[in-house]
Amino acid sequence: MYPEAARDAPAERAVEVHQPTPLHPAMMTPAPMVPVQSGPVPSVASIVLPDGRVVTGYAMSPMQPEPLATKPPVSRAAVNVALGGVGFLAVCGGLLLLTTFITALTALITQLITLAAVIFGGWIAVQVFKPHGHQSGTTVNIRKAIFKRNHFHG
Repeated sequence: MYPEAARDAPAERAVEVHQPTPLHPAMMTPAPMVPVQSGPVPSVASIVLPDGRVVTGYAMSPMQPEPLATKPPVSRAAVNVALGGVGFLAVCGGLLLLTTFITALTALITQLITLAAVIFGGWIAVQVFKPHGHQSGTTVNIRKAIFKRNHFHG
């Protein structure tokens, strides 16, 4: 396959030998001595199981749960003041909205009255200033000829 590999005989190849480098163990320093409060040494208890084995160990007292932090009671006066403040703000907001609504409704009614006056006044002005004669019949001018109710006046 590869011509270079075919030329080298197995005896001609160089062999490299790697020697492992030993690791020196780290210097162990003793842990500092911590003074421990002397207390009563717990008693060792032994129990004989039904099959004859003996189990020896320290007796452990059951864990006591941490007491829950008691919340300070909230006085009724503080609750009443807070609820009164919330109620007062709700009433003020409602009155503000009611005042705004009444103002907007008043503006709308004013604009409608003004629009009606302009339209009605315009109609009256057209009626007053419209030229109208007291002639009877319909007048049509066609090529300087005047036709009045089917009568030709030339």
